[in-house]
Amino acid sequence: MYPEDRVLVAYVPEPVDFHRIQQYGWYRIPLRFAPKGLYAEYIAFYFGSRFAGDKWAIHYYARNLGHELTTRRSLIPAEPDHKRADELYYKVQLGLLTRLSEPILSLRWRRVTFIHTTWDRFQDASEINDLFVEGDPYVDRLYATLKERGVQAERNYRVKEPKVSYVLPLAVPCRKGLVEIAQDLVPHDAAKLEAFADEIIDLAIENGGVRQNP
Repeated sequence: MYPEDRVLVAYVPEPVDFHRIQQYGWYRIPLRFAPKGLYAEYIAFYFGSRFAGDKWAIHYYARNLGHELTTRRSLIPAEPDHKRADELYYKVQLGLLTRLSEPILSLRWRRVTFIHTTWDRFQDASEINDLFVEGDPYVDRLYATLKERGVQAERNYRVKEPKVSYVLPLAVPCRKGLVEIAQDLVPHDAAKLEAFADEIIDLAIENGGVRQNP
């Protein structure tokens, strides 16, 4: 294991899907939704809402041993009449399934399809937002500064309005509304970044945001 090894976090919607991972040692990805990180050294698994007490968290990972293209019918012969039986899937072969000593949690519910990260971030992460590597380094620094000061920002936050949908690199959900942080607002200067973090914290407090740390 090397710090720069790639980790692909993949969504597992149903316990039966994870049972197949445990029993057969493979994970399936529809060809039409296949991510660019299919060659990651490791695959980690994010559990959906049907996993009871384990939901919305990463509990397991495994080494990626390679993949092949096949049909859903070949993967799951017990369901030959499934509406997607003839669709193509990547069958990702897995190594030993390993349970994390502490799960990586989603502090605020979010639907994760795929997240690309690195082994060093994966090892150090305590929650989902710690995993993101795609983005401006100053956004990373601002996220870390806010977290250190007790304000939990969300990475890659999707905003859906009646006639428009967009993604913010950072946002702070509060009881009275959302503190939006657009890419062009993030300063590229260390001193200004600290001052900007202070402004975001004040806005979060005004909007009913709760500090995580005293």
